[in-house]
Amino acid sequence: MTEVLGTALPEGWTASRLKRVTSLLNRGSAPDYVDDGPVRAISQAANQPGGLDWERTRFHDAIGDPLRLKGYLLPDDILINSTGTGTLGRIGFFQGGPDEIPCMADTHVTVARAIPSDVDPRFLYYWLSSIPFQEYIYAALVVGATNQIELNRDRLGDASVPLPPAEEQRRISRFLDVEVSRIDRMKGNLEALLKLLFERAAAVLDLAIDANISRFGTAPLRRFVAGVNQGSSPQCDSVPAAEGEWGVLKVSCLRPGEFYPGENKRLPTELEFDPRDEVRQGDLLVTRANTPALVGSTAVVPAVRKGLLLSDKIFRVRLDARLDPHYVSAIASGSRVRGLCAAVANGASQSMANLRFEEIKEWPVPLADGEAQKALVSQVAESRARTATLRRSIEGQLKLLSERRRALITAAVTGQIDVTTARGVRVP
Repeated sequence: MTEVLGTALPEGWTASRLKRVTSLLNRGSAPDYVDDGPVRAISQAANQPGGLDWERTRFHDAIGDPLRLKGYLLPDDILINSTGTGTLGRIGFFQGGPDEIPCMADTHVTVARAIPSDVDPRFLYYWLSSIPFQEYIYAALVVGATNQIELNRDRLGDASVPLPPAEEQRRISRFLDVEVSRIDRMKGNLEALLKLLFERAAAVLDLAIDANISRFGTAPLRRFVAGVNQGSSPQCDSVPAAEGEWGVLKVSCLRPGEFYPGENKRLPTELEFDPRDEVRQGDLLVTRANTPALVGSTAVVPAVRKGLLLSDKIFRVRLDARLDPHYVSAIASGSRVRGLCAAVANGASQSMANLRFEEIKEWPVPLADGEAQKALVSQVAESRARTATLRRSIEGQLKLLSERRRALITAAVTGQIDVTTARGVRVP
């Protein structure tokens, strides 16, 4: 009986090494990026779980015949992300570009070109996507540490591949093409529903803000600011601070209206800090620097443990008694203020935009009285609670579908199910 990665294969199946069933197993070329060039370069970012994302591809300023490029892609080539935690091991399938422009893989992507007489390209794609092979990647094929990990090419070439008879390979591929597409459509519908859920929550917030504007008018935030400060940027450890340790907040601790205290970096014990930088319950925080989509995110610090410090990328805004910080955070999560932040971010790099406090002080705030402020804060809290409940439900369904997708692929490519009768069966 033949075994592959600890899994017994059905009678009549054999196994081989990846390098023996591929005519090409190599990384691509280092691109010379230009705005518009003769060759489209596919990076790890473009090789997404849902397929190749052509909007994330860029262009290579190639000279000469593109066919001679290392990493030049042909239909049915398999793409393997080969560096970086969280991206390494992601598998893609190239069926041609979105236009007539030739395509190539960059140096962070390995191209596996199946020998069709030995292995069906789609079967090989599904095998490389299976649970046993994905686990094997991190158990035996990775070299390096932390985010510098990469696939070892020689070990990858020696990895085992199950080989059913040729017609069985094609039958498994056809079965998985249909069933995986069906699962992916279901996932797409749920993702669209999740997007609509967030859009509805945003619309509810904007309606509440508009009602306050109509009733009370607006004034710039600067009229209510008692002071502002930001922290420093010490050299911190990469891990979060444990209870009893000091941690410096990362910009990811703030998303519109939400505070995530676990997003921090541990401050080494030998470094000094200003205790006035410690955040406390009720503080209104605003990100000064972040991605263009998230710069200007605000949240109010809830009851959290002691020992969390401002970074130099986060403002703490002190308000006078006329404004509830939760009210300001809610207003800042609306489309008007988010639009102002986006305008500031225009022209910034895709990775980081900066917001000055002078710009924050011009945010328009409805001049609601105390009772109206509390009413809006309560309304927003209820809306966010409902949204969070529905979001968890949808995300749970997406997780189950992803798990079923992987289990179905694994069961099919290892012969645990007979695909001629498997439609609708429960896959373990």
